[in-house]
Amino acid sequence: MKFFFLYIQIFILFLFTEVNAIENFYNEAKKKYDEKKLEDSKFLFQRNIVFNPKDAKSYLYLAKIYNTEKNQKEEIRNLETTLLLEPENEEAIYMLINISLEKSNYSQVKDLMEKFEIVCGELCDKIKIINEKLKDIEAKNITAK
Repeated sequence: MKFFFLYIQIFILFLFTEVNAIENFYNEAKKKYDEKKLEDSKFLFQRNIVFNPKDAKSYLYLAKIYNTEKNQKEEIRNLETTLLLEPENEEAIYMLINISLEKSNYSQVKDLMEKFEIVCGELCDKIKIINEKLKDIEAKNITAK
């Protein structure tokens, strides 16, 4: 019986150590990101995802890194994964809106805007800017016809 309790204690200690190690990948990745060490940061966010595949924040930061690298395909993939895990992530929605605006994808911008207007909290001031850009797209579509 004494060994059983010892085994349980060791297991619990191991479990807490693993949870802290996983969290440290994210924290270290965020620190590297803030220091503009994007390659190191990207590696650590990817490593965090291996141990914690449902961490929406890591996917969002990977999207930001891919944005700076001008790798739009990976940026979009990571933003979509962020939204699968956290459908109301306003920053991910906003980033996708900007990509759609860049591509002049009017219908996708409108769909994303409906969602964005519902969930926005910190980025609500961006709605006016997006609407102005939408008007530019509409004007271009009218003159093109």
